[in-house]
Amino acid sequence: MFLRSLRAAALAGAALAAAGPAHAAYPDKPINLVVPFPAGSGTDAVGRIFAAELGNILGQQVVVENKPGANATIAANYVARAKPDGYTLFVTTNTSHSAAPFLMKNVPYDPVKDFTPIARGGNLPFLLVVNPQRPYKSVQELVDYARKNPGRVTYATGNSTGIVAGGTLARRADIDILHVPYKGTPQALTDLVGGQVDFMFTDLASGLPFVQSGQLRALAVSTAERSSIVPDLPSMREAGVADFDLNSWNGYFGPAGLPPEIVAKLNAAINQIVSNPDVRKRLAGLGFDAFSGTPESFATFVSEQRDLWGKLIKDAGIQPQ
Repeated sequence: MFLRSLRAAALAGAALAAAGPAHAAYPDKPINLVVPFPAGSGTDAVGRIFAAELGNILGQQVVVENKPGANATIAANYVARAKPDGYTLFVTTNTSHSAAPFLMKNVPYDPVKDFTPIARGGNLPFLLVVNPQRPYKSVQELVDYARKNPGRVTYATGNSTGIVAGGTLARRADIDILHVPYKGTPQALTDLVGGQVDFMFTDLASGLPFVQSGQLRALAVSTAERSSIVPDLPSMREAGVADFDLNSWNGYFGPAGLPPEIVAKLNAAINQIVSNPDVRKRLAGLGFDAFSGTPESFATFVSEQRDLWGKLIKDAGIQPQ
C-alpha cells in the first residue's frame, strides 16, 4: 500500500513537472491574433502594430487573421470555441463584448463566461465626418438640415460604435435619419467619400487620413470632452448635442480557461508595448490612445461596459435585429 502511494505521488510529480515547462516555454510556435473587422479598419491597423511588437517580445511570429462581419460576433465566436492554449488570441472592441449582446437577438457566445481577459489596449475615439460636398459645416447645421429633410439624410456604419452613435444622435437631436449598415468601416468610408451616403461616425485611425486629404470634413469628436489627438475639433457636447459621450475601447482576450501563467506573460508584454514611447507615438498617429493595466481591472471594466452600452442602446431606441 505504501509503495503504491509512493508510486502514485511520483507519477503525479512527474506529470506536474512535464506540464510546467510546457507553459514556461510558451510560446513555442506562431500565435494567431484574430481581428473582428476588415483589413484597413482602425482595430486592424492598431492590432498589426501590437502583433509585431508582441512577436518581438515573445520571440514568435504573431499572425493577424481578419474575420469580419455580424458586429464582430463571427470572430468572437471563433475565439470562444478555440483551444485555450495561448495560440489563438482576440483583439477586439466594445462591438463584440459591450454592444453586440444588445444589438442582436442571438449572440452565440457569452462575452464574460466564454473569454479570458488579458489586457486593455487603449481607446479609439470616433469622429463625426461628412461628405464635404454637403451643405452643412457644423453639427448644428447637419441637425437643422436633417430636420428640414426628414428621412432623407443617410448615415453609414461599419461597427457597433457607429450604430449606437448614429442612433444616439437621432434620439438626442430628435431627427429622422436613415441608417445604412456596412460590413466594415473601409467600405462605408469609400461610399461616404463617393457621396452615396451623407455622414458617419468613424474611428480616428480610419477617418483621419480622409479628413487630412480633404476627402471628408470632420465636424466633432464623439466624446464629451475634446481629444488631445485632434484638439481643434469640438466635442459633441460643445457642438450642441447634450449627454453625448461615446468612446470605443480596445482590448485583448483569449478563450475561457487560458492558463494564468500565459495570461500573466501576455499581460506583461502588452504593458511593455504601451509603455514604449516610440510605439505610443506610432499609435497616436493612428488616433489611438494606448494604455493598459491588469487582467483583473480589465475584467471589471468589461462587465461595467456591458451594462453601460446596454443602457446607451436602450436610450437610443435601437431594437435588436
